[in-house]
Amino acid sequence: MGILSAIFQAVIQGLTEFLPVSSSGHLSLYQHFTGNSGEGALFFSAVLHLGTLVAVCLAFRQTIWAMIKELGEMFKDIGHRRFTLKNMNVERRMIIMMILSCLCLGPFVFVKDWFEGIAEDKSIFAEGLCFLYTAAILYMSDRCAKGTKTAEDIKAKDAVTVGLFQAVALLPGVSRSGSTISAGLFSGFTRELAVKYSFILGIPVILMSCLIEVKDAVTSEAAIPWGACFVGFIVAAFVGLVAIKLVTWLVRKDRFRIFAYYTAVLGIIVLLISFIELCMGRPIVFNS
Repeated sequence: MGILSAIFQAVIQGLTEFLPVSSSGHLSLYQHFTGNSGEGALFFSAVLHLGTLVAVCLAFRQTIWAMIKELGEMFKDIGHRRFTLKNMNVERRMIIMMILSCLCLGPFVFVKDWFEGIAEDKSIFAEGLCFLYTAAILYMSDRCAKGTKTAEDIKAKDAVTVGLFQAVALLPGVSRSGSTISAGLFSGFTRELAVKYSFILGIPVILMSCLIEVKDAVTSEAAIPWGACFVGFIVAAFVGLVAIKLVTWLVRKDRFRIFAYYTAVLGIIVLLISFIELCMGRPIVFNS
């Protein structure tokens, strides 16, 4: 993998991680058409995700720091046997609800290899269907009445709803941010809360997934492009910060429907290409 290819993929990751269009789906398409699939590509994708996590931590550093401090207070309360779920402050409620959302991913750990196989196979048919699914939920969430729930109003059923939508986003082509933001809007969250909850929720989930992939790649015999990974990490973090400002504008202007149209058109194109490849009996690779 060359440096230019690493930069290009990092730009894709940095932008699409925060825009509701599926970063994994776009990277899967790029790797499919350039022949950069396989274990090494999976590891590189994990590194790019880590880069965008840095952007999230910087963008929401005040909220995240407040939650970290409250997490410490929670451990103190547990140690002194005075922990309670009654009369929780905003930070503690966010922590508890996000833990509940993350627990919804538990059952899907057992089919982790199946999800990875879809991203690494030679067909992009599944990606096309997933893009269409993303378009559908974005369109429906955009038509929802504006919610009024703030962080103080989040209930367990809301956290479970967001968690289940996030689990579906393990499929390449299903946007994690689009799924979780849409789930928040379906649950009645304000648009600002839906975005903040979605991005912060992604930190432990994506971090754990990336660490697992890094561990698997290091212990395998797959060649790891360390130089490209370093460059990709830096570029993805920088572009991610820029993309977060675009999301701020997106929330203020209520423009989710634009991305519903984009992913719908992309999904149809991907399905057509997959049909052409089926007829040809081989994938279309532009650098071959």
